[in-house]
Amino acid sequence: MSIGNSPEDDRPSLGDDDRPSFADDDRPTIGHALKQARIVSGLTVDEVSSITRVRVPIVHGLEEDDFSRCGGDVYARGHIRTVARAVGLDSEPLVEQYDAEHGGRPAPTPAAPMFEAERIRPERRRPNWTAAMVAAIVVVVGFAGYTMFSGSGDSRDKGTQVAEGPTQTQQSPSPKPAPSTPAPPKPAPSDSAIAAAPQDKVTVKLSAISDRSWISAKAHNGKVLYDGLLEKGESKTFMDGEKIDLILGNAGAIELYVNGKKVNDQFEEGQVERLTYTKGDPVVG
Repeated sequence: MSIGNSPEDDRPSLGDDDRPSFADDDRPTIGHALKQARIVSGLTVDEVSSITRVRVPIVHGLEEDDFSRCGGDVYARGHIRTVARAVGLDSEPLVEQYDAEHGGRPAPTPAAPMFEAERIRPERRRPNWTAAMVAAIVVVVGFAGYTMFSGSGDSRDKGTQVAEGPTQTQQSPSPKPAPSTPAPPKPAPSDSAIAAAPQDKVTVKLSAISDRSWISAKAHNGKVLYDGLLEKGESKTFMDGEKIDLILGNAGAIELYVNGKKVNDQFEEGQVERLTYTKGDPVVG
């Protein structure tokens, strides 16, 4: 049984074209999206800062939608891209959202006209022909004076020649130095070198095979062995007496050897992995 008319009965029905769209209003902010993705990835702000090399205050500012610490729009876009990739987000929609909220992408700076570049080019120095001519005259005069002096000396020596001339002493030729033998080149390190690692230590070798990856490696006492970006084709080897803690920002791109044995875990592209290895067979701690 219906009692009275509810307010919903009096509202006019809306067609499909009249319904409001909440897509833009319901979209989370850039900072909220970055923070939620970081939490889902199991990373702390300090770990994101270590992986991306973006300072901790800037990471906090991004998650609070405070871009004033970035130093400008260009740096803000770069920080958004870097942090988004580290926490597993597609960075382009976030950058487009930033452009829409901050006046759009800046126009490129026009290149300087070619005539300006030619105008500032240093003028070539012309050769100083006057100085060259003076030097040539000095050489000619000196050579003529030397010839005249030596000629007069020869004429005086001809009248006082003796029967025996001075004996010329022959100088023995100095021995030629023996050719030095070049040192043989050092052999390039190979993958077999890690297999010969000491058994009383933990040895880890990381190689970026398909793409670059953010790497963080720490010794058992917390000392940072490496913290940075490993480009595609690069390798790093770490050694410790007890254990090595790893954070792989893009684990699917990494080939991993532990204590001379390859780790065949199937990591995915863009996956963040935190691993710990000790002596003996490679078992994740």
